[in-house]
Amino acid sequence: MPILRLLSLPVRAPLLTVLFLVAVVLGNHWQVVQPAFTSLFGVSSAWFWCLVLLQAEVVVVFCTMPDLLLRQVSMLMASSRVMTLVVTLLLVITGGIYLLKLNVLTDVLILASALLLARLDLIRIGVLPGARTCLFLMSAVVIGGIVAGTLLPNPTANLFAGGLIST
Repeated sequence: MPILRLLSLPVRAPLLTVLFLVAVVLGNHWQVVQPAFTSLFGVSSAWFWCLVLLQAEVVVVFCTMPDLLLRQVSMLMASSRVMTLVVTLLLVITGGIYLLKLNVLTDVLILASALLLARLDLIRIGVLPGARTCLFLMSAVVIGGIVAGTLLPNPTANLFAGGLIST
């Protein structure tokens, strides 16, 4: 019976399916953008995918475990004013440079919104897994969606090729 409840989870919590579809679209988008990004910044494709998956995993951790993560940061910042200043400056400067320089703010916001909505949908149906279980579940959905998105073809390639052949 528990396996049936697990298999019916995408039907009972449809925003979990939406999270998977958002990850598929982002994976396909990153697959299309990857050649231009690697040639522009001189990065190998392996490093590009490592950075993309690391970015996705950081968003998953931040959105699935906000209470644990923010409690630890708050305790660190409460220890002294110097630590408050260092942590704030480190987060603002590093996060701001990263999000603005590489133009990934929209991707991060879309993924974070989908993750938070999926968590709310799980809470709505009464599925309250532990923090680590939720982290592994959301990571599997997001990484699986990104991998599925990279396997899809470029959606604009057929549009341009079809216009050239029809003459």
